[in-house]
Amino acid sequence: QLQLVESGGGLGQAGGSLRLSCAASGRIVSISAMGWYRQAPGKQRELVATITSGNRANYADSVKGRFDISRDDAKNTVYLQMNSLKPEDTAVYYCNADVVVYGQFYAKAYWGQGTQVTVSS
Repeated sequence: QLQLVESGGGLGQAGGSLRLSCAASGRIVSISAMGWYRQAPGKQRELVATITSGNRANYADSVKGRFDISRDDAKNTVYLQMNSLKPEDTAVYYCNADVVVYGQFYAKAYWGQGTQVTVSS
């Protein structure tokens, strides 16, 4: 029905950069909020950044000033530019989007499968 496919994870070095992408595909009517969450081993999933349909961004304090979230509505894609990486950024990163699909009259939250980001010191 609807898929969120992440890409761009992998191994980065402390102080370096990585860029994540997440593309939504399916019978999409509209996408409102999109965002990124992460889950480190032994920890709960936490919010990293969100962006509204009006391009208003919100960031976790731990990534403010280092990460930048953006979206391309023509491509139904959300990006996460991660700069000044730290070892504590190591986690599985999940994409999230609130999507109205054909046949529904309300937005539903969808999740990607996750992409591993590992930052070496």
